Amino acid sequence: MDPKVVWLFVFVALYWSYCIFWGIKGALSAKTASDYFVAGRQISLWVFILAATATSFSGWTFMGHPGLIYRDGFQYAYASFYAITIPFTGVLFLKRQWMLGKRFGFITPGEMMAYYFKSDTVRLLVVLVALVFSVPYLGVQLRASGFLFNVLTDGMLNVNVGMWLLSAVVVIYVASGGLRAVAYVDSAQAILLALGIVVIGIIAMNEVGGFAALNERIAALTAIGPDGKALFGKTTPAGHSAYIAIPGVIQFGAGLGTETAPVGGAWTGVMVLTYMFALMGIQSAPAFSMWAFGNKSPKPFAPQQVWASSFGIGFILMFFTAMQGIGAHFLGADVAFMSAHPELVNDVMVKGLQGKDLMESAGKQGMLVPQLIYLLTETTPWLVGLLSVCALAAMQSTGAAYMSTAGGMLTRDILKRYVLKDASHAQQKFWGRMGVLVIVLAALVVATTATDALVLLGGLAVAYGFQMWPALIAICWWPYLTRQGIIVGLIAGLVAVTLTEKIGAQYMPWGRWPMTMHSAFWGIFFNLGLAIIVSAVTQKKAEMEHRMTFHNFLHEHASLSPAKKGLVPVAWIVTLVWFFFGIGPGAVIGNTIFGDPTNSSTWIFGIPSIWAWQLLWWALGVFMMWLLAYKMELSTVPKREVEVLQEDIGDIHLDVDRPS
Repeated sequence: MDPKVVWLFVFVALYWSYCIFWGIKGALSAKTASDYFVAGRQISLWVFILAATATSFSGWTFMGHPGLIYRDGFQYAYASFYAITIPFTGVLFLKRQWMLGKRFGFITPGEMMAYYFKSDTVRLLVVLVALVFSVPYLGVQLRASGFLFNVLTDGMLNVNVGMWLLSAVVVIYVASGGLRAVAYVDSAQAILLALGIVVIGIIAMNEVGGFAALNERIAALTAIGPDGKALFGKTTPAGHSAYIAIPGVIQFGAGLGTETAPVGGAWTGVMVLTYMFALMGIQSAPAFSMWAFGNKSPKPFAPQQVWASSFGIGFILMFFTAMQGIGAHFLGADVAFMSAHPELVNDVMVKGLQGKDLMESAGKQGMLVPQLIYLLTETTPWLVGLLSVCALAAMQSTGAAYMSTAGGMLTRDILKRYVLKDASHAQQKFWGRMGVLVIVLAALVVATTATDALVLLGGLAVAYGFQMWPALIAICWWPYLTRQGIIVGLIAGLVAVTLTEKIGAQYMPWGRWPMTMHSAFWGIFFNLGLAIIVSAVTQKKAEMEHRMTFHNFLHEHASLSPAKKGLVPVAWIVTLVWFFFGIGPGAVIGNTIFGDPTNSSTWIFGIPSIWAWQLLWWALGVFMMWLLAYKMELSTVPKREVEVLQEDIGDIHLDVDRPS
């Protein structure tokens, strides 16, 4: 057997043993439903910091992101800013959700929403969002893991075999140990994810010949021919290579899949901004509400959001992921470039790709990271095994969290609410485990039998998660929004997302992402707009008084001191400026401000202007997150201790079927 395959099995066996250990330990410690579903509200500081980071950045970060940088260049690398925008959602909502969860004994976001809006319809919609997020998102992760096993075992393990093996292990520890097991396993997975990205980035850089050689080759890759067209890849409307320039602020045409698809790539300034909206959906999805409820205190929120995610993962993505994606062009993955510039290419990837262009291989850009790992086959086979486990951990970390929380919502919001109203703690744990099994089987069926459907659904998941924003805004900040407004808005948002994603490209005349605006934007446009309009005509004094009990509590415990209230306009200005210039329409300035994209001799910092611009606004983004999380106290420990009204709201019967 090939040494790399032996090492792969050794590391995978050790890693899965660790997972199962925490599954058993979690099962033994879970005495109550709260213990099982939200870890008894005892998740500690470092466990949350690491676990929430692993959950936020999935296998897509590890495998998909470098591949798309390879395909689309630095215009897609703006997506690396999700290291900031994902926890930005957490800054706005996690602390306040934790306070409400501790105060009222909420276990699931469905319980919180139902109690706040006095509506079971809202509860059911939250469960629906959780399911349409979790199943396809999990399916994508499982499919990717099977694909990885297939590549690195030289076809010994079929894609479906690898996928089902992973599923079995994940089911064992998630179903057994609940959120506590997920949290402790995710802690290790965060370290593995970060380590893997850094090491693979270093490998790519080393094979290219160092940072100076990388920039020399970028200049050749992005050259413009005598006809004004890019020699490789697409050309933006301004006549620059799409690898190092975004194609304008916005393009007023139909979306992808139509005759008027955007020129020079879809990643305009507006597209980048609205794509970030979608990725904000990761921490606004129902699963993250349960992560908030599970914490011992809000103390871990700020360090996770600012230092672990925005700074740590941000640094890794900005440098090491870019090295992987761009560097692969100079390692034999790009056949056209290799033919034109053999003197600039180290063709080490040719063997693994069997002489094919990366984009002509079975997995297209998804083959990039497995092939970079494959480079170590002969020299350091043990490292192939370790990096494979790093990739596996990245995929598993997110999937496990959504399995656990979705299973909890099925149990608490459906079974306990409507079928077994007096379910004991033991019964809740049993049905929670059955819920995990149902979620995994559903994901596996889709991933195994309907790969095309999986691609369609996977693109929808995070945009669906973002549609929870109006409901979270209502609960955490703005009592004006009514249950009727939230229900109408959420339904409209889910429909709008569906019709402007890949399914739109197939069946609708406007295609996918009309006017280079992501489906998340179209969803929130109709969602929030209708929520405000409907709320204006459905205000009732008694219901407002009920909602104000929540907001009065939050005001008493989380309001700013008079000395800091003067900083609110400053924080707003900083945030809006960052979103406009860092990841929005103003980002187009970054194409040229630090040098002419077509002339490498003008690059002020020795790197393309767009890369320098991204690094600048990444640093400013970390500052923005620090300002909001710490200075504006959006993620700090409340000054007043939260008085607990009940440990578990499921232990009392609330009539939310008859709104006042």
